[in-house]
Amino acid sequence: MADIKSNKPQESKSIFDKLGSPFGDMSPKGDPGRRKMQFSFWYFLLALLAFSVIQDYLIARQTDAIPYSEFKQYVVAGKVENLVLTPQRITGIITKDSHGRKNWPFVTVRVNDSGLVKLLDAHKISYTGHYESKWLSTLLSWIIPIALFFIIWRALIGRVGGGPQGVLSIGKSHARVFADTEMSVTFRDVAGIDEAKEELAEIVEFLRTPEKFTRLGGKIPKGVLLVGAPGTGKTLLAKAVAGESGVPFFSISGSDFVEMFVGVGAARVRDLFAQAKEHAPCIIFIDELDALGKARGINPMGGHDEREQTLNQLLVEMDGFDATVGVIIMAATNRPEILDPALLRPGRFDRHVAIDRPDVHGREEILKVHVRGVKLDSEVDLAKVAALTPGFVGADLANLVNEAALLSARRNKARVGMAAFQDAIDRIVGGLEKKNRMMNEKEKRIVACHESGHALVAMSLPAADPVNKVTIIPRGIAALGYTQQLPTEDRYLMTKEELLDRLCVLVGGRVAEEIIFKDISTGAQNDLQKASDIARSMVTEYGMSENLGLVTYEKERHPFLLDMGKTSSKEYSEETARYIDAEVARLVEEAHERVRKILTERQEQLESISQRLLEKETITGDELQKLVEKGFAADKDKGSMEKRLYGERSIAHG
Repeated sequence: MADIKSNKPQESKSIFDKLGSPFGDMSPKGDPGRRKMQFSFWYFLLALLAFSVIQDYLIARQTDAIPYSEFKQYVVAGKVENLVLTPQRITGIITKDSHGRKNWPFVTVRVNDSGLVKLLDAHKISYTGHYESKWLSTLLSWIIPIALFFIIWRALIGRVGGGPQGVLSIGKSHARVFADTEMSVTFRDVAGIDEAKEELAEIVEFLRTPEKFTRLGGKIPKGVLLVGAPGTGKTLLAKAVAGESGVPFFSISGSDFVEMFVGVGAARVRDLFAQAKEHAPCIIFIDELDALGKARGINPMGGHDEREQTLNQLLVEMDGFDATVGVIIMAATNRPEILDPALLRPGRFDRHVAIDRPDVHGREEILKVHVRGVKLDSEVDLAKVAALTPGFVGADLANLVNEAALLSARRNKARVGMAAFQDAIDRIVGGLEKKNRMMNEKEKRIVACHESGHALVAMSLPAADPVNKVTIIPRGIAALGYTQQLPTEDRYLMTKEELLDRLCVLVGGRVAEEIIFKDISTGAQNDLQKASDIARSMVTEYGMSENLGLVTYEKERHPFLLDMGKTSSKEYSEETARYIDAEVARLVEEAHERVRKILTERQEQLESISQRLLEKETITGDELQKLVEKGFAADKDKGSMEKRLYGERSIAHG
């Protein structure tokens, strides 16, 4: 457009989830299928509680405590036997009490009663003494606290120092290691980047049969740098190389090296390469290399010594690495321009593989990979879906297939149809449909007129992309409607005529408002911004201004300020800047006058399209074509439709 501005639910947690499992961490670590139980302090508390319960309810309650006076009454009555006298207490058996209970054990506290023995002898009651040795209790009073302290100390050290995030393992590499049997991704799962796969096939062959290269004295490249836009499949391609080779795969992000402690990053680099040598042949994959390998000395705010030390260690390790041991270093980045030149020289990352956005055939192949597990309707044409998604990368296409499947499931469909794919494209490109956004009748008429202007101008110019759909259904945050144009083929260059026609399409909405309502709205803000950017690029970058000549006035954009001595990036005078501004305004104004002429002559078609948009809210490209043809057929005196619609040149819009 031409657009007009304007989780999984949280599971309930048990007490063990909140306090920690009493059996520690039972998640598998290290080898698959192997579970490692770690001590937890809560386990000790639960065991102590259970012991106390057993002591109180199963042992203590078997013996009843009675007062000493009551004990003496039972002695006088001759109803006690098997007495055991200790310095602190007296235990025995009461043969029969006042409630009729027989032979039940009792215990009472012994008091300083010198006549007790005489009383027992007088009533001929048998008794005995008991010597209590205190060495065991004394020993336990020392051993139990020490053992408890040791157990708690081990538990805390295990939690703080153990594991990949522990303090004691701060210098260890955090790389995730995938065994050769765990890496199931192969080249079959990678589509749309055939040239990159062919480039990396040599790496796979070296890892499989290294003697083929070493017998002739050849050396495989030490490092392979994958360069491409986000989502193009760099990480997936690296995993596919490991899967095809059948070797271990070390995966780590560039940001995992640098921590708050000095020297940690360099230590982790050393540890990573040491592990790789032990598992050779293998692949080391560093994702987002730009987080670690930024060029040294280009930061105007001062360098980061820890990061630079880590980078220096990486350079040293790659220099001292023997290429014949069978370890391949792969890295991925989408910002190669900020990498340190020392990383890119031969002997380090000496092979660069560019992964570009897929063309229409590549997008079709990628879609075939992602729909393997999706139940598709027979009407789905993946070639058409690929044509509807120019500029999409692999991640975008995977998201598209998933969105289509979710939409079909929400609509209770048995299979994913073509309509679901089209709606998913609209959702990804235009945003979520705002069904509840209410517009008054005047605003709807303005939006319909605006979008009709875009569409009619696009159909009237020979070099403009054909219109696929026009809608006034609000989407996203600011779009109250949009006109969708799709190129008939993948393009890598644009001519001056095509850029001028694109300027006309962008201002078509504003001009339509001027003609129909004799007034303008704020809806063209985004259109005018894009038009101004195109016009300025034509003047300052592409040398398409006759008045300024074949000169470019824009320097290459760098992410950092390399030269601190210059306060401005402009390398031309203020007078030239005024000429540039005047030339940009001229190009936009010429497009404005050209569009005004087109829409004034075709005002009847403009109003017809606007009315149909108000009725249906969405018009497809085929229906739009019929509306325009119908309007020209009614006006036979103005020449043939082809000459009126396209001028002297004709173009197939698909």
